Amino acid sequence: MLGGAVIALCYGFARYAYGLFVPRFSETFDLDPVAVGALSAASTVGYVVGLLVAPAASAHSARATTVVAGSCATIGLAVMAVAPGVVSFASGIVVAGAGAGLASPGVAQLIVETVRRDARTRAQTWANTGTGAGLALTAFTPLLPVGWRPIWLGFAVLAAISTAVAAWSLPRAARSEPATGPPAAGSRPRPALLLPLLLNSALLGAVSAPYWTFSISRVGEAGLSPAVATWSWCAIGLVGLAGGTAGRAVERYGLRATGLAIWTTWSAGIALLALPAPGPVGAMISAGVFGAGFMALTGLCILWGARLFPAAPSQGVTWSFLALGIGQTAGSSLAGTTAGLLGLGPTFALTGLLALVAWTQMHPRLAPPARADVDELMPTPPAAAPVTRSAAGPARAQENDR
Repeated sequence: MLGGAVIALCYGFARYAYGLFVPRFSETFDLDPVAVGALSAASTVGYVVGLLVAPAASAHSARATTVVAGSCATIGLAVMAVAPGVVSFASGIVVAGAGAGLASPGVAQLIVETVRRDARTRAQTWANTGTGAGLALTAFTPLLPVGWRPIWLGFAVLAAISTAVAAWSLPRAARSEPATGPPAAGSRPRPALLLPLLLNSALLGAVSAPYWTFSISRVGEAGLSPAVATWSWCAIGLVGLAGGTAGRAVERYGLRATGLAIWTTWSAGIALLALPAPGPVGAMISAGVFGAGFMALTGLCILWGARLFPAAPSQGVTWSFLALGIGQTAGSSLAGTTAGLLGLGPTFALTGLLALVAWTQMHPRLAPPARADVDELMPTPPAAAPVTRSAAGPARAQENDR
């Protein structure tokens, strides 16, 4: 549960709540769509920096990496709240983004160290849905009768409290002796096996970026009320929790079949915002499908990376989310430019079509590994590792206590 809470903080608050407040930020800092996209890309720059640091940090201490992730999110949110100009605001965005980059690899490694082998696949996907919980918690804050700065200061205070609780309560894994010999054969994937994961993740980033950045603006442009925009954001978070079921689907149907089914549904959900008048129902359905699809697909990226790096899943998460971050950087900038030239409706239509590129995974060389049981590829956690608390949730902790 605590690992999921850190994910909720770093993603739901520090990384993605930006899109919820784009109309207010645009008024305060006089931003056009291109500038909005550039600031979103700045968040991804920080995210990528965090991802680059995360593997070594997680190998040293997954617990400390997770706590530092929460600290970065706290500092970034606070800087954004008090920023007098767009440059200082952007610096806060970068720091907050770095927290998200550290969080996913740290939590993934922490789960491997503290969760029983046969529970890890579902634990990874459920921890990843912490993003949805964070989005749901922030959804109604734009309706508060105060400016955005007090709201973001409140986010920073909540982030500080959550980080302090995590620092106090996250489980400590027993320190094992470092390996002195060469890596075991097959412990690192061949580039030909890694490339499909990177392409899939980059596509996920490019397709998701326009929605995170411009969906609320598109809802307003379509003539819908701020209340509908708020409920749509809430739907992203609440329905997004259903993405946690992806782990069970992978166990039954495999990564490729599960992934392509989600990609196809996700494409249709995104394209709903391209309709001239999606209406409240269309906006809500689009948001729910987007949320569930994004949480599920990022969870599948974590599982895919864990197959390729069974002994150090934080490395797999880093490679995957690094490509995702690059895709989001490009997607944010391109979406801003496209919106400025064609409008938001056509931008979402093109984004929905882009998602269908995932069907190239039908080619064997672009498909994920066919082996269905990710847990069999992962090492057993040290016997001395305390497991009274789980990074994935209380249900898993109870299983470990038996």
